[in-house]
Amino acid sequence: MLPWKRVLRPLAALLLAVAAVVVPAATAGASGTAATSSGWNDYTCKPSAAHPRPVVLVHGTFGNSVDNWLGLAPYLTSRGYCVYSLDYGRLPGVPLFHGLGPIDKSAGELSAFVDKVLAATGAAEADLVGHSQGGMMPRYYLKFLGGAAKVHALVGIAPDNHGTDLNGLTNLLPYFPGAEDLLDAATPGLADQIAGSAFLTKLNAGGDTVPGVRYTVIATRYDEVVTPWRTQYLSGSDVRNVLLQDLCPLDLSEHLAIGLFDRIAFHEVANALDPAHAAPTTCASALG
Repeated sequence: MLPWKRVLRPLAALLLAVAAVVVPAATAGASGTAATSSGWNDYTCKPSAAHPRPVVLVHGTFGNSVDNWLGLAPYLTSRGYCVYSLDYGRLPGVPLFHGLGPIDKSAGELSAFVDKVLAATGAAEADLVGHSQGGMMPRYYLKFLGGAAKVHALVGIAPDNHGTDLNGLTNLLPYFPGAEDLLDAATPGLADQIAGSAFLTKLNAGGDTVPGVRYTVIATRYDEVVTPWRTQYLSGSDVRNVLLQDLCPLDLSEHLAIGLFDRIAFHEVANALDPAHAAPTTCASALG
């Protein structure tokens, strides 16, 4: 008999992810208008001496440049950062739900976007902050596409750095002939994120990090999408792995909440972007 509870949990998480991007999209309007009116994706912004690097936000699977960042982008712009976000991994005929294309190609889109931001701001380097796939995909850009010379720090919020087994659901794929091929053909960005995929094997071969970049991973033990949650952590020099519940044991945020509206996680993102002026992150950071 199939382990239905194990099957239904990740399927429910997937439905929650879809709902999380659909509901804000109904109110956000056109992505460029919404972002600019909220203070980010403003190409006239010039980085300050206090925050000399622009911040590029990289959405997760099924996300887009607005909906994923309705919480964090205003949080950072209000603190004086020049903030930008992109859409990547779009499939033909699929609006709003992005991050579904081949991840190596998505990394190329990120590369072009970072170049655009650096040219507009005059900055030599950018900082990257990504949620879920958006915290993992930039590592391909850093490792294989020359991004390490243009990026100072990468902050991953619940990133699937070593893939996911979706609470064991992916282990069932071999029992459904043709399912893996169909997944790879229809949504290669999803197939690339399965633990043990060819993409992840290449990405993590020879080490998780590259020299010259600071890495921060912010994870939650209640993550139901990137599982096991400890696989989010990175190994290597200049890496800081943070568990949200070590900062605030009362924080129950799961995979979506940690990236969409958790101000405790946001506070730790700000610390990672400016460690010289970091303040302790506690449960009280939710009020800041």
